[in-house]
Amino acid sequence: MSFFKNLGHIHANVSATIEKVAGGTVKELKGLFDSDHRHDDPEEKARDAARTKILEAHRFKSFSTERDGNICKWHVDGHDFMWALSELIDSAKEQICIMDWWLSPELYLRRPPALHPQWRLDRLLEKKAKQGVKVNVIVYKEVTQTMTMSSKHTKDALEDLHPNVACMRHPDHIGSKDSIQFWSHHEVVIVDYHYASIGGLDLCFGRWDTHSHPLADAHVTEHDRTLFPGQDYNNARVLDFQKVERYVSNQLSTLETGRMPWHDVHMTIVGPTVLDIAQHFIERWNEVKKRKYAELERYTWLALPHNLAAAPNEAISSHPDLEHFIYIENQFFISNTKTGAAVVNQIAGALVERILRAAKDGQKFKVIVVIPEVPAFAGDIKDASALQIILGAQWRTINRGGDSIMEKIREAGYNPEDYIRWYHLRAYDRINGPYHTFIKEMEEKTGITFHQAQVALARKWIGKIDESWVQEDVAIKAPLPTKDGLVEEGNASKIEPVKYPETEEEADQILAKFEAAASRKDDDVSDSVGHHAMQDTTALHDERWLGDEAEERECYITELLYIHSKLLIVDDLRVIMGSANLNDRSQKGDGDSEIALVVEDQDMINSRMNGKPYKAARFAATLRRALFKEHLGLIKPQHCEPETKDIVTSYMTPVPHPHKDTTMSKEDSLVADPLSDDFDQLWNGTAHKNTQIFSEIFKYVPSNNVRSWKQYENYVPKVKAGHVGHADMPVSEIKDKLNKVQGHLIEGAVDFLVEEKEIVEGVRWSSYDPTLPIYI
Repeated sequence: MSFFKNLGHIHANVSATIEKVAGGTVKELKGLFDSDHRHDDPEEKARDAARTKILEAHRFKSFSTERDGNICKWHVDGHDFMWALSELIDSAKEQICIMDWWLSPELYLRRPPALHPQWRLDRLLEKKAKQGVKVNVIVYKEVTQTMTMSSKHTKDALEDLHPNVACMRHPDHIGSKDSIQFWSHHEVVIVDYHYASIGGLDLCFGRWDTHSHPLADAHVTEHDRTLFPGQDYNNARVLDFQKVERYVSNQLSTLETGRMPWHDVHMTIVGPTVLDIAQHFIERWNEVKKRKYAELERYTWLALPHNLAAAPNEAISSHPDLEHFIYIENQFFISNTKTGAAVVNQIAGALVERILRAAKDGQKFKVIVVIPEVPAFAGDIKDASALQIILGAQWRTINRGGDSIMEKIREAGYNPEDYIRWYHLRAYDRINGPYHTFIKEMEEKTGITFHQAQVALARKWIGKIDESWVQEDVAIKAPLPTKDGLVEEGNASKIEPVKYPETEEEADQILAKFEAAASRKDDDVSDSVGHHAMQDTTALHDERWLGDEAEERECYITELLYIHSKLLIVDDLRVIMGSANLNDRSQKGDGDSEIALVVEDQDMINSRMNGKPYKAARFAATLRRALFKEHLGLIKPQHCEPETKDIVTSYMTPVPHPHKDTTMSKEDSLVADPLSDDFDQLWNGTAHKNTQIFSEIFKYVPSNNVRSWKQYENYVPKVKAGHVGHADMPVSEIKDKLNKVQGHLIEGAVDFLVEEKEIVEGVRWSSYDPTLPIYI
């Protein structure tokens, strides 16, 4: 160790700038050679060898074995899951453990927030901590130069609640002893080592959403109806989160920019597997404590809740090969069909192998993949390298570059679309923002702008704040017409500075004064209309508008529905659900740390597959049917309003409460058999019709109509991104077309920019690019 002491002595005598760099180098070198990290002493080697032997006996070499006797319950979208989670957390008697990529203390688990102030996450955790419950939280410590979620704010806000709350940030990055490129991507909550939740939903801004996925949340005369307060109203395609520690700093104009809706899947669990999940958390907690917090009493060592050595290792069922059908929902789709390439994981190769086997055997076999249209990054696709790299990697997986799934199937003499297709989700809405005929008059009467009222509302919901808390003016960004089609940033936005109210009382006064200036009631105008894509009792034609036609046309918007799920369903028998994306960062094993559950249900239901009677597992089959019904608009709208405050459905409660049984419903029968011709016509017909309607009205991108940059320039209209692409299209025609939209399903834009070879070819993909692992 004398080398490090001497180096440290030399480094102490140089300039402050050099000190920072050299100090980081010393820490990284220490971390590299530290015997505590190498696991090279006899005791560590023996322990590692014993663990390896145990894992090799487990299916998939998982850290835990298969366990029977669990109850698992799926939850689709944030509205249902977060309500269920609020019940679990509120039931805690001893311990709450949370491991998350991003956690926003100010997140409302129940909405509208004005009716559920006590159900904000930090307030709920404070309540439990005061009751004596220990709250242990691990969050990802971001690279501050590239990410905006402020884990420091998370840690400070949580630990200021009560001494019983402890929050660790990990890992440290470049220049630290524990320098790690990637780390935790988990979304896990454990309550009393009895209940757990796993899936794709982070407890952070932007994730809560209903099945109707509204884009609009402007409430001119009744601000308390707001669903997405402050920073929670977000569109990451337009502008990434900014200064999240400043809750008021929502820089998007709710009058002009729609939010980006969020689709996700999660589950709650009770049973023996919860102890395995607890083991995973405890081992990570203790490891982080050893590395970063060993001397700090607030971070106590945690003990395993059961004897792991005595855990059984018995399979709960046999595991035949998949026979019929695969359904995938994922945030990404990056894989490879060959080895020795830039992308390593072989999921794509496994899909090709299984499809070709079915094709050669004359077997009917289908794969449906639902992914986002584009990654949720702000930036023009022509200029943003991150967007191009991720899209290029996905297209190289799907249909380009020589080794893609579709190319390999065609090479074998078969039509890939007979076996595998990709889809996206998209939504529409109408912002209740009649500015010139209504809102402008309110502004002139009061001297208060709508955006000042928007900021006042967010300030009201902060509640009491520390005296040292300082909020600068909020820079509201309103979009201008743009040709980029994908984003509004830089010169594509005008900025309006808004001063935030210093007290709740001042915020209340601003809101009361602004709302009182309304010359008419606004009850007859819906604040959101996208729910008509679901099984509503009324039609879009029934929606009233009290402004002029040009104003109403300007308020119709569309946006991609972002898919964040990490889900695979096989043959309506097996489900993989967790935090792992379909890319190398999650799948290689040496990138992001992930956790997922394989659920194989022994509760079988009568179903159909390829026109024949079929026994399906209840968990897998009902989850897939629920997703398909939502995507096809075969469920009722999910309203979240003061009028629905006391309605709690079976989907909003956690385990062990079962779902309402809908397996015999008409809507279930339409989606029960994923291989039937009737379903195929329904699914693909709906996707095609929706795609055509959105294209005709909004001329959105990405689109299969745009195959080159030249076509891109000619196709994208010069309007605010997401708004109607035809200035002269009558509102009646817009309503006629949108009224025919069913659900949110659209066709995959797999041929978008297909003629631009440089996106999927070149040095980046033929040789090792050290920046690729960050994106893929």
